[in-house]
Amino acid sequence: MKSMSARLLVVEDEAHLAAGLKLNLELEGYQVEVATTAREAAARLLDPDRWDTLVLDVMLPDLDGFELCRRLREAGTFVPVIMLTARSAAQDRVTGLEAGADDYLVKPFELGELLARVRSMLRRRAWETGGERARPAALLEFGRVQVNFDSHEVRVAGVMTKLTQLELDLLRYFSLHPGRVLAREELLEKVWKLRNYPNTRTVDNFLGRLRRRFEEDPQQPHHFVSVRGAGYKFVPD
Repeated sequence: MKSMSARLLVVEDEAHLAAGLKLNLELEGYQVEVATTAREAAARLLDPDRWDTLVLDVMLPDLDGFELCRRLREAGTFVPVIMLTARSAAQDRVTGLEAGADDYLVKPFELGELLARVRSMLRRRAWETGGERARPAALLEFGRVQVNFDSHEVRVAGVMTKLTQLELDLLRYFSLHPGRVLAREELLEKVWKLRNYPNTRTVDNFLGRLRRRFEEDPQQPHHFVSVRGAGYKFVPD
């Protein structure tokens, strides 16, 4: 996806920060709009196909970003979300990821890091639509799970469930390498498009999400298996 065609919605109520983000993202060639409340953001997201990435602040005047993200996911809106917050506690980061965010950045942050995260999101969407490589097989079945990557339909024991785009991307990458141990660094590079990124805890959080969704007993996983000191492997059967 070329930056000139990428459309970003920044949801931030601090006027000076919103203006700075808008200016710097536009200098990168993105089309950027700003919403200052969750209500305004939700109205613009009624047409989710209009947006390529959502930059979402947690502290909003009417509804916090965690809850807005959760409601968007429950409504079937899966625009990639980068969450911004002044909270640095580990539990807050986990809360953001559990709400359906694809990435999480703590204020104050370096502008260059935010721009790198946005580029990562856009590369991932380009990959998903076939812009960077041939599309792999669209169907996956393992255990009680059936996945159609094209339609984003996921069923567990026949019951439909929803995944975020990043969860689907991670699951797809595992499906392309069954039985092979995948290091966290490889997953960050191939799925998140982040090279030499030091925070591998992000991968652990997302593996936990896949286990909770798909394993009969997430504490004793059969499909998403940890290999101590090496990473994770996907065991379909």
